[in-house]
Formats: sequence, C-alpha cells, structure tokens
Amino acid sequence: MLISKPSKLLFTFGLLVLLGACTPKIDVRGNLPDPERLSEIVPGEQSRAEIEEILGTPSSVAVFDQETWLYVSQRTETVAFFEPEVKERKVIILKFDKDGIVSTIETLSAENGKNIQPVDRTTPTAGNEFTLIDQLFGNLGRFN
Repeated sequence: MLISKPSKLLFTFGLLVLLGACTPKIDVRGNLPDPERLSEIVPGEQSRAEIEEILGTPSSVAVFDQETWLYVSQRTETVAFFEPEVKERKVIILKFDKDGIVSTIETLSAENGKNIQPVDRTTPTAGNEFTLIDQLFGNLGRFN
C-alpha cells in the first residue's frame, strides 16, 4: 500500500504542530536586579536614592518597617495545560539604618520558602440558607 506524498506532508506538519505545542512557556515576573549591579552595593556606603538609581524601585516596602526594601522575582515554566512550575525565585532584602544608608543585604531563594496548606473549611455566617424554590418565588407578592 502506497501513501501519497500530500498525506505524508500533512502527517509531518501535524506532528510538528503537536510537538511545538509542548514547548514550555517561560514567564519572568518581578524585579530581578542584575548580579553585577547588585555587587556594586556596599553596606554602609549607599543611600536610598543611590540604591534606587542602581537597582530601580523596589517591588515592595515592608509593611511595618519602612526601612526595609524588597526586590522580588520569579521565573516559572508552563508546559501545555499543566500547572506552572517555579524554576527560580529570588528575594533581595535591603535594610536601611535611621539615616537612610544601606545596613544589610540579604538574598533568599525558593529553598528558603515554606509550603503552606490553606484550610479548606468554610466560615459559618449568620443568616438563612435559601433553597432554589425560595430564590425563585421568594419575592412574589412583595411588590405592589
């Protein structure tokens, strides 16, 4: 049995499309400072303005301590329809003293993180549980 040339081409094209669909999609989010720029920072020497000039604005400022800046970034990889997988996560923490000069630099990675398990239970609320019939016919006769 001979297979025609157009059907071979169509099969090959279809196979290439299927393989191309499995190419991972890479997402980079956040502010990941260049390591060379990060090495320019020396604790006790630079001010906030100089740090902002070197690294840019921080991703976040600590809620209860305005003297702590956070640069957060994450790189994920998604294959086809599966859940994204975190390939790299980095948090750079810069702490400033009362004069606005860098006092410490700390770098955290995904290994420093902790997995948490959210609680699945629901919080009971005050009020009534309405059935489908109550919802459909509950307002009949209420309006003039």
